[in-house]
This record gives sequence, structure tokens and C-alpha cells, in this order.
Amino acid sequence: MNVLTFATNEELSAYAADFITDMVRAKPDAVLGLATGETPIGVYEQLVARYREGRVSFRQVKAFNLDEYAGLSQGHTQSYQAYMHKHLFSGIDLPLEQAYIPCGRADDRWGAARDYDRLLDEAGQLDLQLLGIGHNGHIGFNEPGEELHAQTHVVRLKEETRAANSRYFESLAEVPEYAITMGVGPIMKARQLLLIVRGEDKAAVLKKALLGPITTQCPASLLQLHPQLTVLLDEGAAKEL
Repeated sequence: MNVLTFATNEELSAYAADFITDMVRAKPDAVLGLATGETPIGVYEQLVARYREGRVSFRQVKAFNLDEYAGLSQGHTQSYQAYMHKHLFSGIDLPLEQAYIPCGRADDRWGAARDYDRLLDEAGQLDLQLLGIGHNGHIGFNEPGEELHAQTHVVRLKEETRAANSRYFESLAEVPEYAITMGVGPIMKARQLLLIVRGEDKAAVLKKALLGPITTQCPASLLQLHPQLTVLLDEGAAKEL
């Protein structure tokens, strides 16, 4: 585990963008696992800038997103498909047919989960998985529980997760109750993991994840077992380490 702390969000985002850029330049057909939420926005902005500067091309890359809300209409502004297009895909040369996101609009959600696993299997091992962490220790939408799923699955979101995400919606009632998420199997099999955590409000759960017991009640604690885990923090997130 390599833990790095940065004084500013700009420095953190630049390091993460360089990390990803270097990987893609070394392996132009890299398979990347991507994340959403507030945390990676700065990283994606920096990747777009590096592409526009001619420092990296994503034309041969395959990208797999961790998750998607279930039940949002096509084009909903808070879907993760819309998020990825806004913050990354519209600014780089990644062909959209090589950018995969679980189909949250599918009538058969479990069928969509199985389809996503087939795509992951066909692509092979993820070269890099970008991660954040939820306040309850979730990674992707793998919520705390008695057991975790290895494969892509439909999950009922915890109320604390819906409450945390309600800031992106007009009300808590509009936040979907379900999502489709990549399981912990592909995440833990990725060649490298890049965990980014910002904010003092994440300090306690980060300590639990990195230094506490490995338990399904804190899914992020499984990351302790990964041989190539890099953790990027701001000073607030690092406060309890």
C-alpha cells in the first residue's frame, strides 16, 4: 500500500491524471475501471487537458464504469452515463463503443448485470481501477452487509448512501433506490487500484478501511489485501491516519 497526501486538490488531481496517463502511454489498449461522484471530477478535467495537449490518446482504451443507478430515464442529468459524457468522454478521443456502463434502464436488471459481466470477461483483467469510498465504506455501490457479491449485481442502496447522494437531486425522494454495480471480484483482480479520498468527513471511514479489520461491514477494507494499492488523499482525509 502506497499512501500519498497532497496539500491541494489540484496537486492530487494532477498526480492521479499523470498516473493514468503514464499507464495509457505505456499500454495504449489499457482496460480502465472508472468511477463517478465528486471526487474524480478534477482528475477527469486534468485527463482532458492532457489529451488536448497531445500527451495521451485513449483511442485504443476500453473503459468500464463501476456502477449506474437503476430506473433513471435515458438522458437523465444525474445518470452516470450523463456524468461520464460531461466530465470525460466528450473531451477525449475514446470511442463511445469502447466505454461501458451498466444499463440501469433495462427492464431485466439482473440480465443487464450478467451482460456486464460478459463484457468484463471478454475484456480481460482491468489494468487499473479508479475508486472512491462512501461514508459507510462502500466501493462502487458494494454496500456493507453480511456478504459481498463477486460479480455485477443489483443492489438496494442504503439510506445513508441515498442521503449522501441526494445533494445531486432536487430531493431525497428522487434518488433511485436501486443500482447496478460491478462486484468486488473484478475490482480486486485489477492489476492496480487507485483510491482517491478527499475531505475530513471521510477521515474516520478511511482509517477503518485501511487500518481496521477486514470485514464485509466495511467493503473498502478488502483493499488492504491488494498488492498494488495506491491511495491519494488530501490533508483532511488523512487526518486520522
